[in-house]
Amino acid sequence: MRRHPATLFGTLLAAALMLTAAAPVAGAAPTQCAPDAAAPKQQLRAEWIASVTNIDWPSRPGLPADQQKAELVRWYDEAVALGLNAVVVQIRPTADAFWPSEYEPWSQWLTGAQGQAPGYDPLKFAVEEAHRRNLEFHGWFNPFRVSMNTDVNALVPTHPARVHPDWVVAYGGKLYYNPGIPEVRKFTIDAIMDAVKRYDIDAVHFDDYFYPYPVAGQTFDDTAAYARYGGSLPLADWRRKNIDSLISGLSSAIRSAKPWVQFGVSPFAVWRNAATDPAGSPTQAGVQTYDDLYADTVKWVKEEWLDYIAPQVYWNIGFEVADYARLVPWWSSVVSGTRVNLYIGHANHKVANPAQPAAWQDPAEMSRQLTFNRDHPQVKGDIYFSAAQVRANRLGHMSIVRADHYQHPALPPTAGRLTGRGPSAPLFADATRTSTGLRIRWLSNAATSFAVYRLDGHRFVERCDLADASHLVGTVRAVRGPLQSFTDPTAVPEQRYTYLVTALDRSHNESGPSMPRFTIA
Repeated sequence: MRRHPATLFGTLLAAALMLTAAAPVAGAAPTQCAPDAAAPKQQLRAEWIASVTNIDWPSRPGLPADQQKAELVRWYDEAVALGLNAVVVQIRPTADAFWPSEYEPWSQWLTGAQGQAPGYDPLKFAVEEAHRRNLEFHGWFNPFRVSMNTDVNALVPTHPARVHPDWVVAYGGKLYYNPGIPEVRKFTIDAIMDAVKRYDIDAVHFDDYFYPYPVAGQTFDDTAAYARYGGSLPLADWRRKNIDSLISGLSSAIRSAKPWVQFGVSPFAVWRNAATDPAGSPTQAGVQTYDDLYADTVKWVKEEWLDYIAPQVYWNIGFEVADYARLVPWWSSVVSGTRVNLYIGHANHKVANPAQPAAWQDPAEMSRQLTFNRDHPQVKGDIYFSAAQVRANRLGHMSIVRADHYQHPALPPTAGRLTGRGPSAPLFADATRTSTGLRIRWLSNAATSFAVYRLDGHRFVERCDLADASHLVGTVRAVRGPLQSFTDPTAVPEQRYTYLVTALDRSHNESGPSMPRFTIA
């Protein structure tokens, strides 16, 4: 009897599911293996794509929709070519939105006019194109900044800051929502959750802005809110409580609505100096997030309200006031014993800047920072500021990073609270030589993406072969239907290879490997 292809796929897939079992947790290697620290299987490799003042994207306001799309696709393609596996895209820069929000107007950074529709849904496009390239999409939201100037009348009449002028504080030449007002915090959470619920984002991301950075001679005027809501708390403690409330409340909202969506913060890297607090870092920074921005970032880690923290360690190795080589170990100790991943934010904008110390005139400084991180296994990856600086590649510094650290692909890390068993292992279908490389195909269901491993020769595969990324040749997003494929462009004709494929769920928990496929390219 002739079987319909779909029926055949279903039969093969059912057989595969009976023959294969789900794997150990993602990133976990057998105890007898010694993974190569220079080829980590799980490592975040990301860049910030900033929209405020059109730093990165769109390059200027008012571009046609097709040009905006083309610019973003180029950013993504360059990220893939560099070996990155995630993008952090700013989609709520100034109490506005890069999607048709139910709470806030369209962003002026899209069209040049706040409230004017850009002719497409940028967030939908951004997420879909990221996932098409198997890039994680971290939506970057600024919680309290309203405007880059103090003219409230420049906002559209329906803007919440005009509807509720009592929510707004002018400070340092900008407008901010007042974090001390409960309605403001609720509104901020609701506005962000609108995007979380409606779009397939992988993470919610905050940067370093909470209460604004201190401005000499100016006072953030929250006197009325403090009188009404402060109770018996000192002002500084009350302000920290307000930010704690935002962080814990948003964390709970995200995990309730979509448990697989991560929440991460990238703060200024100095929580407190050791001279201020013995638990602080060995630094002498002029700003301390706990005291000046009222952001108790260490508490957020210890409470596990976050899935990751990415301190902006924007100083070179050996910088006396804030030494990269002393801050990274300190942050490693902060996350130790928690389920919070540690990533490091890097200062690409300082490379080759003549105003910066001599270390930033050395093209290898950033690569040395990543090499330093290898001695601190708590560090699970890196984020680069920003895309325009990555593209500029001054002194060839990112080319060096690519050559020294990104010779192999990597899977984004699994959030500690989301670690679990992976999907069922895939079942190989076939391998075919094409004009673009060796195409392998397999059957799988219920997976989000796949990792493809290649070993030279036809040989027995040991578990330790997959303990790191030494044999990882690529990752690919799952497509609709059971039949999946990957083309290996680096396969050498007539060379014998052994291929294996693993399946990954939304959180990058990895299956056991498929049965090996012996091929001749």
